[in-house]
Amino acid sequence: MNAHRFTWIARIVVAVILLQTLTFKFTAAPESVYIFETVGMEPWGRIGSGIAELIAGVLLLIPGRRFAAAGAGMSLGVISGAIFFHLTKLGIVVKDDGGQLFIMAVIVFVGALFVLLRNWRGLLEWLPTKPSESAA
Repeated sequence: MNAHRFTWIARIVVAVILLQTLTFKFTAAPESVYIFETVGMEPWGRIGSGIAELIAGVLLLIPGRRFAAAGAGMSLGVISGAIFFHLTKLGIVVKDDGGQLFIMAVIVFVGALFVLLRNWRGLLEWLPTKPSESAA
């Protein structure tokens, strides 16, 4: 399997994991409310992280390395917070989930890191370019 195809698989896996949790965050599911109350960020943290995950997931699904890099970077930011709180306040197992949320967070982290490393130059495409002197 070529690297481009593997990168797309990673993009899709990360996006699907991020996007499938949105229902829980945006409907104030009891598990989601519990998590964000435990870390002292309910409701603004739940809604804010849901919005960030929605944007990151959509960016990952748009073709182009600049979208891949932006989506992966956002994913890393959001999921790093989730992993931090799992390791400091929540624990690996949350409400008898067998560690599933933590495992999915690690999968997102590793997948997003891979996508970002493969597409980091795409971040440069977001920077404004100076008009060339020949165009003047």
